[in-house]
Amino acid sequence: MGASFVGVNGGRGGWFAVGFPKLGAPSLAVYENAEALWRAHADAEVICIDSPIGLRDQGDTERLCDTEARNLLGDRRSSVFPVPCREAAYAPTYKKACDINERLTGKRISKQTWAIVPRIRELDELLRRDERARACFREVHPELCFWAFAGGRPMTHHKSTEQGYLERANLLEHVHPRAYDIIAEALDAFPRSAVARDDILDALAAAVTALAGPNALATLPKNPETDANGLPMQMVYSPQFLEYEWP
Repeated sequence: MGASFVGVNGGRGGWFAVGFPKLGAPSLAVYENAEALWRAHADAEVICIDSPIGLRDQGDTERLCDTEARNLLGDRRSSVFPVPCREAAYAPTYKKACDINERLTGKRISKQTWAIVPRIRELDELLRRDERARACFREVHPELCFWAFAGGRPMTHHKSTEQGYLERANLLEHVHPRAYDIIAEALDAFPRSAVARDDILDALAAAVTALAGPNALATLPKNPETDANGLPMQMVYSPQFLEYEWP
């Protein structure tokens, strides 16, 4: 039996997941692909995952959730990567993906975006095929999660710096009393070659967001678009923390 509330981030070794059951200790695991992740947590109430859900087929307009997230994140806006159109996400090579995306949207895609395309594709395949998975998975962006935890304030430092790591870890401890213990357990359980330090913070931020429950999550934009397959193009966050006033 899987966890009820799950946060997931794509890392070097696969999908790293932090799961909170309704009773008992949190779980930590790495899954090779989206199918394996779903098999382990098919009974979850909500899975918050750091990966695009809902892809445009064509057009030069970005998903509204991406543009609105950038507007909220200030100096962290560059962390929201442009999302390729669906046909480009299924291209066999980087060159073909760039050519397709440029033909259909007017824009090429970056090497950074291409690196995460296999994860975008496998999640898209799962959600288009499985109705129950579509109802369970929600897209998050870690920096938007941290923005909400901090009362609507973007992080000051880049997450790859020591200051940025401590800023986010300390904030997680504010919003979840076991955060430091979970981070320490994950750092001890997985090599950095499989799960980077940033991956742990991002997955935990997604899991804490999931704890709000599927009906209490706010969406960006407020009235989400859907793609041609009916998948919502939205990012979710936990609005309860926006009422907090952090020092």
